[in-house]
Amino acid sequence: MSSVAEEAAGATAYSAAAAKKTQSKPLNSPAEVIAASLVGTTVEFYDFYVYATAAVLVFPKLFFPSGNPVASQLASFGVFGAAMIARPVGAIFYGHMGDKRGRKATLVACLMTMGIATFLVGLLPTFDQIGLWAALLLLILRLTQGFALGGEWSGAALVATENAPEDKRALYGTFPQLGAPIGFIIANGLFLIINFSLPHPDSPTMQSEAFLSWGWRIPFLFSSVMVIIGLYVRSKLAESETFKQAEAKGTIVKVPLFDTLRHHMKAVVLGTFAMLATYVLFYLMTTFSLSYGTHPADQSPAGLGITYTDFVLMQIIGVVFFGLFTILSGPLADSVGRRKLLLWITGIIIVFALMFPIFLDSKANTSFNGALVEAFLIIGFTLMGFTFGPMGALLPEMFPTNVRYTGSAIAYNVSSIIGAALAPIIATALWSAAGGSTWMVGVYLAIASVLTLISLILTKETKDIDFNGDLGAKKTK
Repeated sequence: MSSVAEEAAGATAYSAAAAKKTQSKPLNSPAEVIAASLVGTTVEFYDFYVYATAAVLVFPKLFFPSGNPVASQLASFGVFGAAMIARPVGAIFYGHMGDKRGRKATLVACLMTMGIATFLVGLLPTFDQIGLWAALLLLILRLTQGFALGGEWSGAALVATENAPEDKRALYGTFPQLGAPIGFIIANGLFLIINFSLPHPDSPTMQSEAFLSWGWRIPFLFSSVMVIIGLYVRSKLAESETFKQAEAKGTIVKVPLFDTLRHHMKAVVLGTFAMLATYVLFYLMTTFSLSYGTHPADQSPAGLGITYTDFVLMQIIGVVFFGLFTILSGPLADSVGRRKLLLWITGIIIVFALMFPIFLDSKANTSFNGALVEAFLIIGFTLMGFTFGPMGALLPEMFPTNVRYTGSAIAYNVSSIIGAALAPIIATALWSAAGGSTWMVGVYLAIASVLTLISLILTKETKDIDFNGDLGAKKTK
């Protein structure tokens, strides 16, 4: 009995001291929070996009040669999508670590795992050198990437939101989200620089033999430099005060996964489908659109026939809008609420999806059609910023502190299976089935958005919840 009383007294004293300390000076300054949440996700998303770009440009030729370009592309997208299947496994593993041992150590482990896997992809022999073993090794490393990313996002989102002022939680939640556009720009910008540095004898916009032989490996190897920077930044981060309070008050559970599934399954399901439209939209705007945009217009199924370098430059312009509106979505979500903003944006995404043929289906090579394609990318990435930005606050807010890492990670990453993993494959199949038209791809995005709309309708507004006070139920002895 005395031990229980002593524990209660200790927890009360800790809480009072922690509250006083928090009022005087936060453990992590805003600059440290921004750096730790942004740098890590930038590295992780960079690694992911390097693979996504290579999945279109390099891997179909070097790892999945079949004589049929569409079949090779689908095989490459299949391995790309396999990482999404590994992400929920990583979410469970790293979520357990994050909810049991803390956010900081877990984030460091995620970053190292992703960095090592990406670096090793840059060293892989190709199909011509070792046959099917090349594809198998690529699959293993791709699964490792997905496993690492399964824990990265949620940890970064928690670092941002658990260190945020109550009225700026959505704004702080956009910091890890910015890793997506920044990582995209760095990854694709590096591919462009390498491609131009190793020009094809017929045109600098085409891929040279040197690029296909060894140039494509440079972005994967360069990942090690970015990982070192990310590890340095995260090593300076202090553990979340909210997590420390959960430890002191005895709310940390033995198996966070069991507690999440037993008491928070509704939140997991709603969070999963709340992310669905975001995932489908993003992978249509990046991976699928790169494949469609660079596919020859005179080859079935007809693409746009835009050169790789031109299309990636067009994408990068669109991604600038992605980053800008990700940041702008934070203050807006803090003002009107996450749910209200996302309901409006999801409705607009449905309208945009049904307009795909207007932007994309003309194969005429004119400046007007080029402007339509650029408008398509800018609008799509703008909507992506508005829908992706608030997720950094919304998903963590759906769970108490003691299962927040696990719950938000599972929702975010299970959605990656039904959204991101399948999006490029389904879109490519629909595009091919429609004879080169994109109307069925647009309908696919619209259906995913309707499911997200239903989820948001069933989700309560989280803007004003007691985020740092809800530590979870105290464990029983």
